[in-house]
Amino acid sequence: MSTLTILEFPDPRLRTVAAPVTVFDAELKQFVADMYETMYAANGVGLAATQVNVHKRVLVADMSEGGDKPLCLINAEILEKDGQQVYQEGCLSFPGIYADVTRALKVKVKANDVDGNEIIVEAEGPLAVCIQHEMDHLAGKVFVDYLSTLKRSMLLKRMEKQRKASA
Repeated sequence: MSTLTILEFPDPRLRTVAAPVTVFDAELKQFVADMYETMYAANGVGLAATQVNVHKRVLVADMSEGGDKPLCLINAEILEKDGQQVYQEGCLSFPGIYADVTRALKVKVKANDVDGNEIIVEAEGPLAVCIQHEMDHLAGKVFVDYLSTLKRSMLLKRMEKQRKASA
């Protein structure tokens, strides 16, 4: 396994719409394993293939305390949404930036696993947020797109300051 490079905003490749996965093979399984390793190494709870410059509809997540409940969704589609919640989101492509985003409280998702089998996942609370967040990445959307222009501008300026300070 190997860790992959995570793209950081404003990299334009984060706006690329991912293509469906059509081949479920050893190469895909290796890529998914590398995504998990990358996500865990970065102390993340979710990662979309777009964030590592692979434009395929693959996402991984693990919201468990011990990092022992990995979830991989390939070609995910939301079948149902219910309720609403405001959750403070962060993103590995926006280091150190957090903002309140309103999303569905519950989602029902149809996807494939790494072997190509169809699965249905029902999630609520933080896991539902994570799935929606990562699916947005695969559609070329980032969480700051949900913010007002002023709030987004303030956060991006803060991120730029942090970048300069750590350079």
